[in-house]
Amino acid sequence: MDSWPVNWEALDALIIDFAKSENLIEDSSPPSSPSLTSSYHSRLIIRQIRRSLEVGNIDAAIDILRVHAPFVLEDHRLLFRLQKLKFIELLRKGTRDDRIFAIDYLRKSLAPCALNAYPEAYEEFKHVLLAFIYDKDDQTSPVANEWAEKRRYEIAGLVSSVLRAHFHAYNPIFSMALRYLMSIHKVFCFRQGIVSPISYLTERLLLEERDFPALPPESLYEAQVFDEVDIQALAHAVELTRQGAIDSLRFAKGDLFQAFQNEICRMRLNDAMLDELVREYCVYRGIVEPGMQTSSEPLKVNPPESGCCSSLDSSIDVDHSTAKHSNSETSATTDLSSMQGIDVELRFASEPTNNLEDCSPSGSHQSESSSLLRNRSKGAGERSKRKRWRGRHDDLDFISGVHFNRDGKQEVSTTISKGVECTSAEDKYEIVLQMKELASRGMAAEVVEEISTLDPDFFVQNPVLLFQLKQVEFLKLVGLGDHSGALRVACSHLGPLAACDPNLLKPLKETLLSLLRPNEEALVTGLPLHALATSLQVAFGKRLGIEEPQLMRIMRATLHTHSEWFKLQMCKDRFESLLRIDSLKENNTPVLTSLATSKSNIDSCSLGSSQATISSTTGVSDDSSSPNQASSQDAICDENAILKVMEFLALPRADAIHLLAQYNGNAETVIQQIFA
Repeated sequence: MDSWPVNWEALDALIIDFAKSENLIEDSSPPSSPSLTSSYHSRLIIRQIRRSLEVGNIDAAIDILRVHAPFVLEDHRLLFRLQKLKFIELLRKGTRDDRIFAIDYLRKSLAPCALNAYPEAYEEFKHVLLAFIYDKDDQTSPVANEWAEKRRYEIAGLVSSVLRAHFHAYNPIFSMALRYLMSIHKVFCFRQGIVSPISYLTERLLLEERDFPALPPESLYEAQVFDEVDIQALAHAVELTRQGAIDSLRFAKGDLFQAFQNEICRMRLNDAMLDELVREYCVYRGIVEPGMQTSSEPLKVNPPESGCCSSLDSSIDVDHSTAKHSNSETSATTDLSSMQGIDVELRFASEPTNNLEDCSPSGSHQSESSSLLRNRSKGAGERSKRKRWRGRHDDLDFISGVHFNRDGKQEVSTTISKGVECTSAEDKYEIVLQMKELASRGMAAEVVEEISTLDPDFFVQNPVLLFQLKQVEFLKLVGLGDHSGALRVACSHLGPLAACDPNLLKPLKETLLSLLRPNEEALVTGLPLHALATSLQVAFGKRLGIEEPQLMRIMRATLHTHSEWFKLQMCKDRFESLLRIDSLKENNTPVLTSLATSKSNIDSCSLGSSQATISSTTGVSDDSSSPNQASSQDAICDENAILKVMEFLALPRADAIHLLAQYNGNAETVIQQIFA
């Protein structure tokens, strides 16, 4: 089955921006968003305060706050929580001097603050005094929660939320989008009863705990009126109660998108794992050269066991359009440590577009692969411009780097020509990236010739990719006015391939129609060359034993479930533009998207664009629902009725719409029937 379309160029841009914003790569050019550059220092401060609190060094955290965020210490509600934690940490040390100092601190600081913090503070103050009596190891004591080290993390998260909102020190767009997409993926799989094919990644990457929500200023506790549409959108986007959404909007002074960013950033990611996933992707895509490794013990991230199947598992965890023609399935087994020293960025600025000499094969196996390797040595000067992976030097004392070892041995086809089989891993990466670069520039004939020389059986087992490349060659010749050459390509390759695969007949007809409009530049410029180049990179890379990065799997699966989730909700995601999710789904594929995809597959599975309305051309995942049903529900349910049922019954939007459809759109009747 075909893979779900992802705009890899848009993802590249977001990841480069993420790496620059987090100072993970050595690059003098700033990120695309100036606000992220200015917030980097603030994020470092927040990170330092968080780490100090998490290890129980309260004095260090207070000192930093006093210098960079004195407003936190002026808020008695926050100050009381910090002082109470410091009191517990003094007792935790257990020495006689620390106990005496804790009593003095209690008298001079904690007790006076408790009187002015908030109404319940004095009761909490009296309760924490029991820590003098009950030992920290007594799990049955009434103050076991005060002794628990998780209290440090709760306070650290609360302070981080306040500081992040105050400084507008939000995470980069990619980081926020990944949090959001994975959270929706988990909810979708749970509600649909589906086993996630990427759970072995998401469970480690997206942590269960969230930072505590920031406290709205006391002056904002008076009643405020917010649009119910905003309340429900926020509540369901980030899994809040209605009151939680109201409090979040109150803290953001009614700004829905700021409240959304505050809530998204409360979700915790495993930063070390994310950095390594990003690095793996950047190396694979030719964005950076291999950078510093910071761990000595690799963390294994295991793919799901073979045989574990579900409708989502069988449809998402797939390759590009060549999947159904590929070799026997292989387990994901790439070890990033094998990427050490691999050159991965290629530039062909000085290479003539139609020059075949550098790509022409020679007679022997040894020389068959040498043409690409000669190009590699010629491009050494250009490759020196690659970005270098720097890593989180500011975090080396707190986190360990992570390698990703996929279990099992890499299965590489034995039919690969000896010239490639004997090539080093570094050269194999170089070859694959050269093929990707050539394909992205529309040099289809050169790609086919090189790959056929290196691996004669590759296109035998990947006929759809061959069709796509020959399609590009055909359209390029038409654009140049060489109709006879284009027809030779069609007769020699496109026709025979379509005869073997009926799914290719429709795209063949559409391709031949270009003969009627030969002067349109869109024939070539409108082609999805980057998408084709990525498909080729994945397929040919696997042929050489190079697995695609795991971040690709995550993005395919989560973007798919994002689309499916909002089909179920029968509405458009209000936050997808903010997080650039819409751009990740955009694919300008006028010709190639339909290749090897039957009409039924397109109708049920195509995710090239987000579903914006209820009356979408594709139905929801449930087989009992149809486009006509969705449209009829849209006709009888007005927005106020939907919101009223969602609010009173605390239901998701889709469930509210289905209930309203049963009672002719009357919200009062629905509520009466439920409570009756």
